Amino acid sequence: MTIQPDLAGISFATDLARFGGRTAIRFNGGSASYRELAGQVESIARSLGPVRRLVALEADNTLPSLRVYLAALAAGHPLLILPPGGSPASAALVAAYDPDVVVRLADGNAVMDCRREGTRHQLHPELAMLVSTSGSTGSPKLVRLSADGIQANAAAIAQYLHLRPEDTAATTLPLSYCYGMSVVNSHLSVGASLALTDLSVVDPCFWDLVRAQEVTSFAAVPYTFELLGRARFADMELPSLRYITQAGGRLDPERVRSYAELGTRRGWDLFVMYGQTEATARMAYLPPDLASEHPQAIGVPVPGGEFRLEPVPGLDDCELVYSGPNVMLGYAERPEDLALGRVVEELHTGDLARRTDDGLYEIVGRRSRFVKIVGLRVDLGQVERLLDGLGVSGAVAGTDDRIVAAVEGTHDLSLLAKTLAQDLGLPRAAVQLHGVQAIPRLGNGKPDYPAVLDLHAERDDDGGTPGSAAGSQCDDARRIFADVLEREDVQDSDTFVSLGGDSLSYVAASVRLERFLGEVPAGWHLMPVAELVPRTVRGGPTGDVPGGFSDGRAGGRFRSWRRRLLAPMEAGIVLRAVSIVFIISTHIGWFSWEGTAHVLMALAGYNFARFQLSGARRERLRRHVRTLARIVVPSVAVIGFAFAVTDTYSWANVFLLNAVLGPPGWSDFSRFWFVEVLVHILIGVAALLAIPAVDRAQRRWPWAFPLALVAADLLVRFHVVDLPFPGQGPVLWLFALGWAAAASATLWHRAVVTALAFLAIPGLFDDEYRNATILAGFLVLVWVPTLLVPRRLHKLVAVLASSSLYAYVTHWLVYPLFEQAGKGVAVAVSLAVGVGYWALATRVMGAVERWWRRRGSRTAS
Repeated sequence: MTIQPDLAGISFATDLARFGGRTAIRFNGGSASYRELAGQVESIARSLGPVRRLVALEADNTLPSLRVYLAALAAGHPLLILPPGGSPASAALVAAYDPDVVVRLADGNAVMDCRREGTRHQLHPELAMLVSTSGSTGSPKLVRLSADGIQANAAAIAQYLHLRPEDTAATTLPLSYCYGMSVVNSHLSVGASLALTDLSVVDPCFWDLVRAQEVTSFAAVPYTFELLGRARFADMELPSLRYITQAGGRLDPERVRSYAELGTRRGWDLFVMYGQTEATARMAYLPPDLASEHPQAIGVPVPGGEFRLEPVPGLDDCELVYSGPNVMLGYAERPEDLALGRVVEELHTGDLARRTDDGLYEIVGRRSRFVKIVGLRVDLGQVERLLDGLGVSGAVAGTDDRIVAAVEGTHDLSLLAKTLAQDLGLPRAAVQLHGVQAIPRLGNGKPDYPAVLDLHAERDDDGGTPGSAAGSQCDDARRIFADVLEREDVQDSDTFVSLGGDSLSYVAASVRLERFLGEVPAGWHLMPVAELVPRTVRGGPTGDVPGGFSDGRAGGRFRSWRRRLLAPMEAGIVLRAVSIVFIISTHIGWFSWEGTAHVLMALAGYNFARFQLSGARRERLRRHVRTLARIVVPSVAVIGFAFAVTDTYSWANVFLLNAVLGPPGWSDFSRFWFVEVLVHILIGVAALLAIPAVDRAQRRWPWAFPLALVAADLLVRFHVVDLPFPGQGPVLWLFALGWAAAASATLWHRAVVTALAFLAIPGLFDDEYRNATILAGFLVLVWVPTLLVPRRLHKLVAVLASSSLYAYVTHWLVYPLFEQAGKGVAVAVSLAVGVGYWALATRVMGAVERWWRRRGSRTAS
């Protein structure tokens, strides 16, 4: 192993080979021995070069990331740990500290960007790692850790957990979080194994992994225990499990006692631990045999560490002060600080504590106004400054469960709470805002923070105050799906698709989930209800504060300002909203922009692939019929009414057959062509997939199958084959191309779909601007998952997208009544009527579906 002369590498990283053929890493059904891992680490260490450099690493739970992590530690290159995914916080850290090497993860590989041959930094010989401070808000302050401190803490953890080579830990927390990092370090220090995974504990596949890999332990933060309850962990048979560790915030004492007793019955231990990034990871642990009797305690210092209690002027309680070899060197706030040596000998934790007669330590409060929520430390004063930056006067209090703020004036509290949650990196449910006429204050004029906290207690007592940001919005995924899909039988294992969700209900569910989760995960419509939880331990605390760093830099201020004004929204939702506005405006003549209806046809195929192709063949057929009914019934109701009160339409329109039986070319009879053709395509595809052999083919070749449909219809598109009926031209290929886009699982798949679009779309119409619109819309669908949309427009965009079909079928009857008032007015009224018809039709059809399900249940019983 190549070791830098001015810093010996950390021994658990340099001595991997001493464990020989023992399994070090288990991943995706494969494994790597310590000998193999040592060879890979040495190769990467050589590639980092002979000069000691600052290496920034996007650290996650993958083997490529772990190799780079160990290589830098082994060869003495100081590591700047970044959260994965290219977040704004990562970009801010890279910009602030200008590392010599940046290692990012792409397509499962670690991609090394060597920015210079040597280094521009003065790096202190003891410096081994730079880590964000438990997700603190504020400036890009980093904790400077030494090699000795990292090694000492790994050894101490291994000692009190009684780690042995036969142990295997599942990586339930990310490597970028100091708690997750300590799991890696301590296990590698004794020759134990790591089962690399990003699976959540509510995912049945995680427990399959635990059993298959004979996992002996996993790490948990407080929110993990809520997820364990949802996953029915207490009923699981896990013979290999030896212990669970808990840190990252205070766990309710009753829950500590409950899980400690469960462990006693099941044969595993619960280790409650206390730590901070500034102490590398751990400072205290509660021996498992004391957890039931003393569930409120943090326990005793880790081996090699000591506590003392220091009086605090004006307070009855003392501050807990820790000393030990794992205490940080100090903080870094700019590159020049990397040259500093040790400036901290002992760690003032900021926690108020006491020592019991049994020699155990208990935390009784905070010295400063910090709370720690789901493992993220939040400065309440900083939250007030964030509110002030948004032009809002507020007082902020908090507990280890939530932030509570009293806000003066009239504001959109729901949007404001969502903005704060995103800026702080907290789940939306952890931020509660309450509108008040005046901030509660003490006699000396200072904010009365206990009174602010009482606002939340009052809301709990009366079920929600009008000023609460939550109020009647106490959503969780189960309630959202129950409301949107008109279902009363939502289970934890259900998904949006399995419950019958489709593209018509998708938008409403997506927007409400965004309010609840803060950020909607990709593929949420296929995730179990139990897994749709706020972003905490699913990705784990990473130190990433989405609001960026308030470091006074122009770039940081711009990014913070941009995030307050703009937020990502799914591209398909935006396309639906924009398209219906363009379609109606073009028909009325307010302005002309053709092509968006064909974009919607591709989007229909895209959504068909996402919502209609799961489940068994009969279940899928029922879903097809339900979706067709939700399109046909409201459309035929409007067209039938139009046929009755005007002389513009025919019976062929009422039965959605004008595209087949109507006159060739465009006429007034063709106004509903989109609905007609879409219904024909959906009926045809449903009938095709009802054939067992075709169904099997589609399941076996999910991407090639729609491409076969594209190829077949392109024969008509390019006039190789002529159909016997006139219609409005071939569009099945466009629907199928959207289907193939949704089924594209690789970059190569998307490239092929894109090439087909460039082949088929140009020349479709004589108007090349129209063709360009269709092509641009399709490319957005394929390559751009989300678009930045002003936050204030999210609700409007969602409503327009949800009601697009209804506005399309009603606007032909509405706008002639208002056209004389102005074309813009006619467009606005047409959209408004469409929204109203959507709300009415959705409610009526939901009531009918509920009645039908109840009738079916009574019949079955």
